[in-house]
Amino acid sequence: MIGGGSARHSATGTLIGRDGDLRRIHDLLRIGAGGGALLLAGDAGVGKTAVLDALAGAAEAEGIRVLRAAGVEFEADCSYSGLNQILFPFLDTLDDLDLPFRDALRVALGFDSGRPPERLLVSNAVLRLLQTVAAGDPLLIIIDDLPWVDRASTAVLGFVARRVAGIGVSMLAAARPGAHSLSEGGALPTYELPPLDAESAAQLIGSKFPVLARNVRQHLLAVAGGNPLALLELPTALQPALADPPAVLPLSRRLETLFGSRVTGLPMPSQSLLLLAALEGSGDLGVLQAASRQANDGYSLDDLAPAERDQLVYIEDRTRRLRFRHPLIRSAVVGNSTSSERRAAHGALAQVLVDQPERRAWHLGEATLEPDEEVAALLEHAARLTLRRGDANGGMRTLVRAAVLTPQGPNRSRRLAEAAYIGAESTGALHSARKLLDDARSVSPELDEGSLHFATAAALLDLNSDGDVDTAHRLLVAVVESAAETHRYDARNKALVDALHMLAVLCFFGARHELWQPYYRVLERLQPEPPVLLSVLGRTFSDPARTGAAASGELDLLVASLPGETDPIQINRVGTAALYLDRLGEVREAAWRVVRTGRDGGAARRYMSALIHLCLDDYLTGMWDEALDLADEGLQICQDHGYSAFAWYFHYVKSIVLGARGHADESLATAHRVINWAVPRGAHCAAHYAHHAAAVAALGLGDFSLAYEHANAVSPAGNLASHTPHALWVAMDLVEAAIRTNRPEDAAEHVRAMREAHTAAVSPRHAMLMDASAALCTTDDEEALRLFAQALATPAAERWRFDFARVQLAHGERLRRVRATAESRKPLRAALATFEHLGARPWAERAEKELRAAGWSRRGSGESKAHTLTPQELEIARLAASGLTNKQIAERLFLSHRTVGAHLYQAYPKLGITSRAMLRDALDSEATSRRTGAADDSPDG
Repeated sequence: MIGGGSARHSATGTLIGRDGDLRRIHDLLRIGAGGGALLLAGDAGVGKTAVLDALAGAAEAEGIRVLRAAGVEFEADCSYSGLNQILFPFLDTLDDLDLPFRDALRVALGFDSGRPPERLLVSNAVLRLLQTVAAGDPLLIIIDDLPWVDRASTAVLGFVARRVAGIGVSMLAAARPGAHSLSEGGALPTYELPPLDAESAAQLIGSKFPVLARNVRQHLLAVAGGNPLALLELPTALQPALADPPAVLPLSRRLETLFGSRVTGLPMPSQSLLLLAALEGSGDLGVLQAASRQANDGYSLDDLAPAERDQLVYIEDRTRRLRFRHPLIRSAVVGNSTSSERRAAHGALAQVLVDQPERRAWHLGEATLEPDEEVAALLEHAARLTLRRGDANGGMRTLVRAAVLTPQGPNRSRRLAEAAYIGAESTGALHSARKLLDDARSVSPELDEGSLHFATAAALLDLNSDGDVDTAHRLLVAVVESAAETHRYDARNKALVDALHMLAVLCFFGARHELWQPYYRVLERLQPEPPVLLSVLGRTFSDPARTGAAASGELDLLVASLPGETDPIQINRVGTAALYLDRLGEVREAAWRVVRTGRDGGAARRYMSALIHLCLDDYLTGMWDEALDLADEGLQICQDHGYSAFAWYFHYVKSIVLGARGHADESLATAHRVINWAVPRGAHCAAHYAHHAAAVAALGLGDFSLAYEHANAVSPAGNLASHTPHALWVAMDLVEAAIRTNRPEDAAEHVRAMREAHTAAVSPRHAMLMDASAALCTTDDEEALRLFAQALATPAAERWRFDFARVQLAHGERLRRVRATAESRKPLRAALATFEHLGARPWAERAEKELRAAGWSRRGSGESKAHTLTPQELEIARLAASGLTNKQIAERLFLSHRTVGAHLYQAYPKLGITSRAMLRDALDSEATSRRTGAADDSPDG
């Protein structure tokens, strides 16, 4: 056997030099004892396949069911082909799954047509299926040559691998170091398979080549460096001149050469059949037999015999599929063929894969040299199928191939433009998208005058380069209006709907009334009626202070659809519509699904958008540690994929949280960087967000003049600026800063503007802020206290923790100033507790100062240590005290286990403890202390 199996076994059948490795891998996988997952890494030829074979044999001997799959280079672009290999024996079991899982899996595997299932749904379906099967007998899943498994399958298998422990499923995958793996979306244990030690290497080469001269054997042992494959192959190549071995070459080159010589030594019919098998990928003997007849070169499956005898390939008895003994054999087969031989093989395969349109189209594309519209159309159709299966990367690549084979003309440029749009809007391949747009324009210079896909992609690319918002807006509006004869304002035209969503983003970025007018005009002309989402966006995302509340009923319908929604684009667009009505909390679960899919390799742009929504909701609801973690994650995506135009969202979150926590210098510096980036580009909304963050930082510093300056830059006092959504969020900041800088008229005028716009109808948070702002303005103490009480009684207002605590602080301050000293302590203590939980140090100091002025002081022994914990630290500490492991806590809170460990490390000294075992007592003690302190309302306590 080459690369594994019997060729590396001793006469007794034991794999030479691998006893210890096999034991450790068996134990790590917990085979037959609950299950687990492991990545087997090692250089080419080190014996990964042999170890996989040995483990499979041992497992089968123990009565454990073994499932095997192998990555195939020429199927790497065919979504879920790897998953198909693994699940093929369980097709009948699919019907036992619940309806959503069954349908999702059948569509993903290509057995049914339908809407592309969300990858998370497919992942859960596979997990549920394996759990069902393993309930009867334990399973061992073995995946060889993982880097060639298609990305869609890899993402699903990675999801499953991180959850198999405890359900009787063990999963082992093999890959070379540095190749993509199941561990990319989250850490999996990796076992590095080392080269054989000197003793085992000598035993292996001695058992296979006993007649080698001593000097040759020593030389080979030195050259092979313990690599079993080289130890087995080099002597064969050297046999004609054993006394004079060649000079040392790089191992990979030498092994490729050796494999090539083994392949070229076969009869031509055998080589031709192996080429068919290498290009076909799955090893389906029926397909290979039919393709060999189509090739009409006088060969058949009988010609496999020489390759089988030479142990280059074998037939898997259970599945009746051809398997290469080592991935390098497949590479050598293809590498030793001519281009005309490969085209002929692709052509023969295309003729027999008539019932598999995606694969057939791909093979036709590879078999075709000259432009051919018929083949290009088939590839375009295959791309549509790929996209509907949720694979944006595969769809983009197939469209590009279709464009290459399209004759010069509008169809070619159209396909290039659509591929560019997919790359820019979904996959994160901005560099490739720019190149594709340039190619499309060179084919049809007039394309940008009428192609919606071209214009939408170009606008997004301009936004992420040095372009400005107004230029991108003019480009997109011009094409939408000039292409009216083509799209006819059909609301079912996907390209038009996508263009309008992009237009809404540009209008939002520009934050000016006039930018939204073309959007409104097109919306009115859509037939038979505008899509609900576009209609809602036109009110909640444009000028929410005045029109947002009127769209709440339609937004209800959109939010209600999210539990069953699988399209990440739709989920993110609903989140965008929900943002300024403060309903992101209702989108969180769906947004997390998108994030988890993104972490498993899903579309980068969708992943990034979901992170934005989670970050903003985290800030508003006081989950600030998570907000910072997710902001860092989002910034990394922006950096990795070139989405510079969206990084400001994450900088804003970091700036406002850091400012509220008292890191004013860093907060203001970040805000100014965003402003300096945004203003020259006309991205006024980004500048507004940054001004908001700077205003909060300045309020914390007590620099109320600076706070007024920044708040006033968003929307001037007394004027709730039109189509400036963030004016809502900064309204109370402006009122407070105006009062503190002796501008009572400005504050009163701004409250009047808020009332006229009916901001209280937008959300409970804005109702609370409206009343609190009015209370700050009035000189009538009785009316002020009534308004504060009304604000704090707003239903569900506690959800907005920082804003709620600020209103409590203002209420307590007013109570103390009217000499209701005892009454002031309750809201002030509540505000202090929240600020300390949030880590909002300057606000906590302000509340504590007011409390001291009200005659309250901390007792050193009674101070609650848990108040010094951030909300995230406190939640993690409580979960850890309940007995959960770091990994279990991470899964529950959607964090990494490293982040959980870091939070616990910071919490221990704050609680005055040194170990996890002390957590429960520490938290119980502080709870008792807090209850005792709350009961003490005396001036000295």
